[in-house]
Amino acid sequence: MTSSPLLPTVPRTADVVIIGGGVMGTSIAFHLAEAGVRNIVVVERGELGCGSSGKPIGGVRAHFSDPLNIELGDRSLRAFRDFPDRPGADIRLDTVGYLFLLTTERQVADFEAAVRLQNSLGVPSRMTDPAEARRLCPYVSTEGLLAAAHSPADGHARPALVVQGYARAATRAGAVLATRTSVTGLDTRGDRVTAVHTDRGRIDCATVVCAAGAWSARIGDLAGVPLPVRPVRRQLAFTVPLTPPAPRIPFTIDFSSSAYFHNSDDGLLFGLADPAEPDGFDTTWTPEWLGLFRDVVRHRAPDLAALETAGGWAGLYEVTPDHNALIGRSDEIVNFLYATGFSGHGFLQAPAVGEIVRDLYLDRPPCVDVGPLTADRFRAGAEIRPESHIV
Repeated sequence: MTSSPLLPTVPRTADVVIIGGGVMGTSIAFHLAEAGVRNIVVVERGELGCGSSGKPIGGVRAHFSDPLNIELGDRSLRAFRDFPDRPGADIRLDTVGYLFLLTTERQVADFEAAVRLQNSLGVPSRMTDPAEARRLCPYVSTEGLLAAAHSPADGHARPALVVQGYARAATRAGAVLATRTSVTGLDTRGDRVTAVHTDRGRIDCATVVCAAGAWSARIGDLAGVPLPVRPVRRQLAFTVPLTPPAPRIPFTIDFSSSAYFHNSDDGLLFGLADPAEPDGFDTTWTPEWLGLFRDVVRHRAPDLAALETAGGWAGLYEVTPDHNALIGRSDEIVNFLYATGFSGHGFLQAPAVGEIVRDLYLDRPPCVDVGPLTADRFRAGAEIRPESHIV
């Protein structure tokens, strides 16, 4: 992860305080700094990227069922491809594609509709038959498989390298990264936040941006802005180095179970969402979790079930009631902006969201209309936007 010198105190004033030094916070800092905003302070309680952005490999995709998520994913994919030039870093982007394995008629119909929508928005996804799915990923068993959805422009990259790239570029433009600094309170007067209190001092500020991921509800409460985000642990594991090496495969997902696997250095990475996982901030990795993955994969990709693993990792999803992000400006506290609640999609949408928050701050129409993603949508009678392609 990126580390920065420990500041004895935080700056006394800032035009913008960004709470959260993960991929979202650093993307926002970069895009603001690139637009000429100079007095930016990013406050992070640990090191940069130590929260949900610390996952070893992050999927990047535009394969969604909601048109807004498709737009955010597609715009971000273009930014990831351009990352070596802007902001200037190798993020180990590997465009291996995504492969969703479908085992019910309902899944097939839903993904066919989503592919038509994606194609209409310029995303080159397609439906495939079981034989083609096995050709794309030789580990896949076709027993019980009805079809698959393949999006060849998708893939995965390294979140830590993305955080570092954004953070270094933002720092070069004058942003201050206050790591190992905890937010302890916010001062408000009328309809504005006037200061951010930290354990290293107070920052008088003109704007606050909440990009605190799974911890965002707490920050929202300090400002009096409801942000319905709950933390849920997700776990993954790595195989030992494989001999012979694993074939280069897509990011492959058994949609019924959420089990997924893909290449990782000299082995494979395994993941699965445990439906019984309670809400909470526990990030302890439990080897027993592997049994859940093996039970699923024994049927869908049997050769993987017996592979030896070499440890794992646990992090937090920041989940909202409809599994869509919260992006916008508070109506009650007008200088409080937020970008959180991405429900597992934050890393892959971070470049586009950085642009959007920049535009909201500068009071200009954002590059993507995120009006439907405001936190207000959960009030009585408001429309919500369910996203079905959730991993």
